[in-house]
Parts: sequence; C-alpha cells; structure tokens
Amino acid sequence: MRLMSVDDLGPYSDEPGFETATRLDQADPLARFRDRFVETEPDLLYLDGNSLGRLPKNAVELVEDVTGHQWGERLIRSWNEGWWELQLRLGDKLAPLVGADAGEVIISDSTSVNLYKLALSALESAREGRTRIVTDDLNFPSDVYILDGIARRVGGELVVVPSDGISGPVDPLAEVLDERTALVCLSHTAFKSGYTYDMTRLTDLAHRSGAMMLWDVSHSVGAMPIDFEGSGVDLAVGCTYKYLNGGPGSPAFLYVRAKHQETLTNPITGWWSHATPFQFDLAYSPVSGIRRFHAGTMPIISLAAVEPGLDDVLEAGVAAVRAKSVALTEYLISETDAHLAALGLSVASPRDPDRRGSHVSLAHHLAWPITRALIDEAHLIPDFRTPDNIRLGLSPLSTSFVDVHTAVQRIKRLVSADTHRGYLDTDAAVT
Repeated sequence: MRLMSVDDLGPYSDEPGFETATRLDQADPLARFRDRFVETEPDLLYLDGNSLGRLPKNAVELVEDVTGHQWGERLIRSWNEGWWELQLRLGDKLAPLVGADAGEVIISDSTSVNLYKLALSALESAREGRTRIVTDDLNFPSDVYILDGIARRVGGELVVVPSDGISGPVDPLAEVLDERTALVCLSHTAFKSGYTYDMTRLTDLAHRSGAMMLWDVSHSVGAMPIDFEGSGVDLAVGCTYKYLNGGPGSPAFLYVRAKHQETLTNPITGWWSHATPFQFDLAYSPVSGIRRFHAGTMPIISLAAVEPGLDDVLEAGVAAVRAKSVALTEYLISETDAHLAALGLSVASPRDPDRRGSHVSLAHHLAWPITRALIDEAHLIPDFRTPDNIRLGLSPLSTSFVDVHTAVQRIKRLVSADTHRGYLDTDAAVT
C-alpha cells in the first residue's frame, strides 16, 4: 500500500518555500528544456540524473533513424556514410564542454576501459623510478580497482590518501607527491559527497612533483564548467550517461592533450587505432592523433544516441547550466535545513557551492530503507550509496525548483510517518 495517494503528492503550495520555488522557476531561462525529455509518469520526481539522465525526445527519433534507415536500409554502406568517423565527430562536439581543442577528445569504450588505457600508458611512459600512483578515498571504487591493478602489473604502488568522507584531502595529497609519483588520478566531482576539486590547483600540484594528471569527470561533465586546456590537464576520462543524457551504458570518452598524443601508447592495440586498419596487416602500426587511443568496433546505436544530449547542453550553455545547478543545490540545502534536519537527515555534501557538483547527499543511519520507501511509496527516485547516503541528483535541464520543494516535502512526510521502517529488510541488486 502506498503512503501517499495521488491527491497527496503535491505540489505543496501551503508549505514554506513554495513561493520561492515558483518564483525561481518563473525566472529560469532553462525551463524550456524540460519539455525535450520523455516523461511518462507526471507524478514521478526523478532526482537521479547523476546516475542516469532522462531520455531526450530527439534521441528516440535519432535511434529510430539509425535502426530503421541507416542500419535497416543502408546496411553496411552506412560505415562510409558517417559511422566510421562518428566517435571522432562527437568527440569534437563534446570538446568545448571540457575546454579541449578539436582532435583531443574521442568517444570510446567505457570509462573504466579508458581509465585503464590512459593510466597504464602514463605509467609506462614515466621516467625511471616513478612507479607510484596517487589517488584519494573519495575516488570512484572502479577507478581505484583499476589503478591498483595497474600498480601491481608494473611493480609499482598505489597510494590512497584518506579524506574526511566529504571534502577532498588537498593538503595531504600535496604532502605525498614526490619524485616517485608517476600519476595523480582523481575524480573531479566525488561520487558520494559531490565534493569538487579545484582542477587547476591539483593539476599544478601534480606537475610540480613531475607527475602526470588524470581526471575522471563523470560526475561533473555537462553540469559545470571544465577547462582542460586552461588547467593544464594531461589526461581525462568521463561518461556520457549522467548529465549528458546519453543513455544507459552509453559510450564514454577520453581526452589526451595534443602534445602527449604522439608520445603515449595505447596498451589496448585494437584495429580501430591502426594506421591502416583495412590493410589488415598482422603487424600493429598506430595511427597518429587521438584515434590511436581507441580500440575496437563501436556500438553505433548507443554511440549515435549520445548526440542529442550533447546538443542540448551546448545550446543551453555551460555557464547557464552551472548557474542553475548552483541555485538548485543551494535551494535544496536550505529546504533540508528547514524541514529535514529535525528528522535526522543531514547534508553530507560541501556547503560551499564552488566545491560542490550538481548532486547533494543526505546522510541518515537508515538511508537505505528511506531510499526504498521513497521509490516504492512516494513516487520519488533518488539513489543510495553505502553506508548512509541518499543522493539527490539535480539535472539542470530537467529539474525544476518546485520539484525540489515537492521532494523535500515528500521525504518529510514519509520519514515522519516511519514508513521507511517497513523496508528495513529489503535488498536490491542496483542501488
């Protein structure tokens, strides 16, 4: 049985904060983008765009064209009609969103595979005696697994610098960087707390120690400004299915600064990075440029579906997207303080907007059953990160301020009624 009837799902116009939310929505220059996304449940509040962005309507039409016309009618001829260069063309389209030049970004493989390629390449190119990789405990665990495996492979060492669980350990990171460090690898925006590093500062610290800098921008790209060129970044990876709305499991991207492209080698020497792939030589000869960091055949349908999300963010403009992101998260934090703190929910993200991405984590010792109850009872989809975080991802192109107000009120009613205690023994494969 649901906690809330359809008539009790809001909006809660009599509750404090509603007038503020309405005023902010009326003044929102990005409000028009909301209609570009598929919404099949009017009462559903979707606050998980930091894990999987909504489906752009244009992506539906594009996938129909790719399958029905390009694949169905043109068949293999489509490889010479756009498919073969698609990952390069979309890489160039994505480049302005991360402050990169044309020819420095390619859509390729998964984030984990791309991280493996770039991190191992950096280790193999490091000067003798540099076998140490440095990261922190806010990094995405998959990244840490990969870095640890690489360190073991080359007889090196992975140093994981501890944090306070919310903010990046900037000074402790600086203290461990020395002549043994080959690579520093961090998440630009931490997946749990949303803490966002000063990219320029950390890149400079890595370079001062003689190390290369590799960023994972999966939780920031599409929601905030990124400037690889201006920050001096060497290498980077990121996904396209969060704030870029590319679809579940959509191909990731990698960045290699132009000056490194001819000196670094791709450890996965697949045929798409060969200089003459259709000569089918048994001897490998790498192509020049960013394509040398590609590996094998791309999943064209998923790759093509990335483009509408890129187009939307480019049209909106990163500055406007970031301004709304900050306003949304500031409003959510103020509403949390006003309505949820007394119920034991606390803000587990940085309060400084300059150090916060586009999601806010709320901590509670019963975060998992609350998350399940919100999904099943309150028509609200956040996500859960162990041990005690409820993440609320606010995608600026598809989330309104009234959405945030309504979400806080639904959480308040659900927790006040102890509905979540009926979910203490529940489990799920994906959280």
